Amino acid sequence: MRISRLALIPAAALAFAAPLTACSSDDAATDTETAEVVTEETAESTAEETEAVASGSDSDSSPVQVVATTTMLGDVAAQIVACANPESTATTLMPIGADPHDFAPSSAQVAEMVTAQVVISNGLGLEAGLDDALENAASDGAIVIEIADMVDPIPFGAGGHDDHSDEAKEDDHDDEHSDDEHNDEAKEDDHSDDEHSEDEHGHGGEDPHFWFDMNRMATAAQLIGDQLAVENGQAYADCGAQIADGIRAAEADVRALLESVPADQRILITDHDALGYLADAYGYEIAGTVIPAGTTLAEPSSADLAELVKVMQDEGVQVIFANTADPSALSDAVAAEVGGDVQVVQLFVGSLGEPGSGADNYISMMRTNAELISNALNA
Repeated sequence: MRISRLALIPAAALAFAAPLTACSSDDAATDTETAEVVTEETAESTAEETEAVASGSDSDSSPVQVVATTTMLGDVAAQIVACANPESTATTLMPIGADPHDFAPSSAQVAEMVTAQVVISNGLGLEAGLDDALENAASDGAIVIEIADMVDPIPFGAGGHDDHSDEAKEDDHDDEHSDDEHNDEAKEDDHSDDEHSEDEHGHGGEDPHFWFDMNRMATAAQLIGDQLAVENGQAYADCGAQIADGIRAAEADVRALLESVPADQRILITDHDALGYLADAYGYEIAGTVIPAGTTLAEPSSADLAELVKVMQDEGVQVIFANTADPSALSDAVAAEVGGDVQVVQLFVGSLGEPGSGADNYISMMRTNAELISNALNA
């Protein structure tokens, strides 16, 4: 658990000595007295301005205790509350490197969620292990904000997907399974297990991985600030807008990197279906995934992996983008099966990186991912 106690150091108070006294008989002040008056007024004005800067928006806000689920949301929320009130606290439940899909909270973390004033979650099924804890927090009076549902989510398969997989399936069925009996057997072999159900694969619903569209994350920052402002002061809304502006400004750098890849080379193979928003925003095509699902909890069949190998060979794809939060063994196996110079590039998908990784906050994470993608596909 990462806990940030967000505090600013207040400006030192300025002391002023020996108040001025007026002359009892002369109507005009001496030059010395005039200088002292000007100096005192200037010092008092400077002290007030310094105090206002040091306290930020504290006068327009009350402290708030916020808990966020993912490291990306935790980073954004921490910046907002630090800006609005130095006495606020921001806690991120998931540690660096955790996979949101399979994270399970400790009893202490559940207790922290229940006692928080505001809990910020991703939603849309991303944090499956937190469902019960989020319900308990809401029933105990916490405001639970599910951000993904509020930023115009896209359906799985809408972001840059093509029909290569379907074509491969049709070709395989035409060539190898023209007989009805063989078709039925193949379907039973490939899809009889629960792991290949639509629900577990995560397809058919809305995609929770919205943070790969920086403009949506900027909207999320505004929404968080607005919600915190309802009971805690306008400063939170102002700070949410400020953080949103910073994210939008940084998005220009990310866009430049991703658009440096020629259009005909913007083909992605990923470890699971997590980059739909990025593909949709920057004109990329997702030709396949190692795990044919929107969650890392699903498992591919041998037929799924064989199909992906065929797609990569047919398309001439030489890069698989894996995930720092999960083992890359399956991606490595697919790369070896495809042969040639296929490389596996680790992206920061479900978590920020450690300090020094180049991905230790949300904006640097997105820049680093853009650099990794553009460098790999431009090679």
